[in-house]
Amino acid sequence: MPRVLIAAPASGSGKTLITCGILQALVDRGLKVSSFKCGPDYIDPMFHSRVIGTRSKNLDAFFVGPDTLRYLFARTASETDISVIEGVMGYYDGLAADCSKASSSEVALITKTPTILLIDCKGASVSVLATLKGFLEFNDNTIKGVIFNRMSERVFDAIKPKAEAMGVKVIGYVPKVTDLILESRHLGLVLPSEIDSLKEKLHKLAEVLEESLDIDLLIELASAAPDLEIKEPQVPYVGNVRIGFAEDEAFCFTYVDNIELLHRCGAEIVPFSPIHDEKIPDVDGLVFSGGYPELHGKAIEANKSMRDSVLQALRDGMPCMAECGGFMYLHRKVEDGEGEMHDMCGFFDKDVYNTRKLTRFGYIKLEACEGMLPEGTLMKGHEFHYWDSEDSGSDWRASKPSGKEYRCIHDTGSMIAGFPHLYYYSNPEVAAGFLRKALEYKRR
Repeated sequence: MPRVLIAAPASGSGKTLITCGILQALVDRGLKVSSFKCGPDYIDPMFHSRVIGTRSKNLDAFFVGPDTLRYLFARTASETDISVIEGVMGYYDGLAADCSKASSSEVALITKTPTILLIDCKGASVSVLATLKGFLEFNDNTIKGVIFNRMSERVFDAIKPKAEAMGVKVIGYVPKVTDLILESRHLGLVLPSEIDSLKEKLHKLAEVLEESLDIDLLIELASAAPDLEIKEPQVPYVGNVRIGFAEDEAFCFTYVDNIELLHRCGAEIVPFSPIHDEKIPDVDGLVFSGGYPELHGKAIEANKSMRDSVLQALRDGMPCMAECGGFMYLHRKVEDGEGEMHDMCGFFDKDVYNTRKLTRFGYIKLEACEGMLPEGTLMKGHEFHYWDSEDSGSDWRASKPSGKEYRCIHDTGSMIAGFPHLYYYSNPEVAAGFLRKALEYKRR
C-alpha cells in the first residue's frame, strides 16, 4: 500500500492546497488514488472526493485504537495505487498543549507512513533548515522528505543540497500561487460546490507542481512504505433494516466510515434530501448528519411537506440519530447568519440561535445515562459549532481531554440527538443499538 503523509509545522502552512494539488497531479497521471485526512474534519475529505475524484476518509487516533486505525486505512488504501494522507495542525500537535496524542505524527507512526514535511518559507531562507533539523530530531517520527512552500526557484537551488545533507528526500518547492488559494469560512474550507472553476484551479495547480516538485520521487518514497499487519474489528450484525440518510447541500457532514459500519451491521442506506424531496422514503429509521442548515433556511422552510413527514415519523416513534446541523433541523426555528428565523421540523419546541462565537470545540468522550443504549455505554465524538440551542439536552455525560465535564444530548429511547458528531467505530455497539431499535420499529 504505497502511501505518504503531508504534514507541516503549523496550521496555515498550505497543507490542504498542496495536498489537493498533489492528489490532482497523481490522478492526472492515471493513478487510482485514495486520500485521508488526519483528525475529525469533514470538509477537506469532501474536497478530495468530490472535486478531485479520490476516495477520501478520516484517520483519527483519538476516535479509535491502533488496530482499528490500521484496518480503516488499509480497507480503502488496498484498493488503490497510492494513498496521500493530509495532516492536521502542526505535525506533533495533539489533544493537549503538552502531548502528541491523536496528532499527525501518531497517525504516521501507527500506519508506518513516510512523512513529507511541508515548510512555509515566507520571509525565510536558511532559517527553514533549522526548522527541518528540529523536526527531524524531535521525538520519534517518520519524516523522510520535505517540500518548501512559498519559496523561489533561486533560493531552493541554494537550500536543496543542505537539506539533502540531513538525510531527507527533497521533493521540491512550491512557488507563491496567490491566484489558486482556496477560500474558507467558519467551519473550514468553503464547500466544493461553492468554488467557481475549482476543478480548473486544481488542474493549473497540478501543472505547477509537476514542474516544481519531483512527483516521481514522491511516488518512490510512498512505495517504500512497509507492509502493515491488519486485524479486522468485530462488528455485531443486527439484521436487515432500511435507514433513511439525509444527504444534500444542507446535510453533508458525514463520516464515510459511519455509513460503512451501518452497512456491516445489516442496514440498507437510503439517501434522501430534506430540501428537494417531498417526504421521507419508506424506511425503519432516520439519520440526520451535520452540515449547514443555517445557510439553507429558506429552502428548508419552503419544503413543508418534508418537514411534516419527518415530524410525523418521529412522533410515531421512528428511531433517529441526529447530530449538529441535523439536530438543529429538528427544532422549531433556526436563525440564519443575517438574524432571520426559519421554520424547521418542530420536534423540539425550542429555537436555535447564532451565538456569533465558537460555542464548543474539540474532542469529547460520551457516556449514555439513559434511553436508547444501556447505561454506561461509551462513545467518542467531536464538537464544533457557532450556533446553539435553547435546550441542547442533558441525557448523556460528556468529558473533554482537559477533564471538564458537562451534560448534553437528548435521548428519548428512540432518538439520540445533539450537537456532538459521533464516530461509530469508537464503539460499534452504538450503531448496533440504533439499528436494533429500527428493527423493533420495523416489526411493529
